[in-house]
Amino acid sequence: MDKNTLLQVWPIPAFDDNYIWCIHDGKSALVVDPGDSAPVEDYLLQNDLALTGILITHHHADHTGGILNLLRSFGANIPVYGPVGEDIPGRTVIVQEDDKVEIAAPRMSFKAFEVPGHTLTHIAYFANMQANVVEPMLFCGDTLFASGCGRLFEGTPTQMTQSLAKFASLPKNTLVYCTHEYTLSNIRFALAVEPNNLNLISWSEKAKALRSQNLPTLPTTIGQELQVNPFMRCDQAEVIAMAKEVSSQQSLPTPAHVLAVIRAWKDRF
Repeated sequence: MDKNTLLQVWPIPAFDDNYIWCIHDGKSALVVDPGDSAPVEDYLLQNDLALTGILITHHHADHTGGILNLLRSFGANIPVYGPVGEDIPGRTVIVQEDDKVEIAAPRMSFKAFEVPGHTLTHIAYFANMQANVVEPMLFCGDTLFASGCGRLFEGTPTQMTQSLAKFASLPKNTLVYCTHEYTLSNIRFALAVEPNNLNLISWSEKAKALRSQNLPTLPTTIGQELQVNPFMRCDQAEVIAMAKEVSSQQSLPTPAHVLAVIRAWKDRF
């Protein structure tokens, strides 16, 4: 359970390592990236929650596959928010950069960011200080992970660098809700990039302890990611030096050049 007092944000496990986030006030619920409907239906029914909206970050099936069944089960008029330019089943509201998504119940207001990289039209939803939200919250799909970032299926290293820079500018206490439990494997790679990062070494032990009890390692925070996530640290000397060593390149002039090297390394790690 997170630290927000009036709203609960709950991870509904799906598939092998997905989390479908459910944001609720005890009565009404939003779900984020429901790739599978069955675990969502079970959770909503067990907790007597009315589904009032669905937020979609990108078009991949493990984030969208449950939408139509949820609409059949809970109401065809439930709004489904998602990015422009993709075939997302059931989407009713197209969301673009700087759009405000206003939800009546649970009472929420999100700002949308376009964050291409993993896909070209990926978006994220940011909820800043509100009456019922103690800390800012970011629902970022597969763009940012705890100690990692999404694979570049459609976008470029430059796009991913710019997307992560948007997140880096958010308040450091922003709670980060990504959609996969990839943390331990991400930490293993991050330690290969920065073996002397004391924050990362400490985080590795905490994350292992959480997973040994089958607890989520999420949410993380923006402040934490700036300390331990190599993809958000492409301007740091140790990360740059390791990228040069791995790529045998003498010059990596921008963070995007560094990210390109370490993302390709991660893909084969």
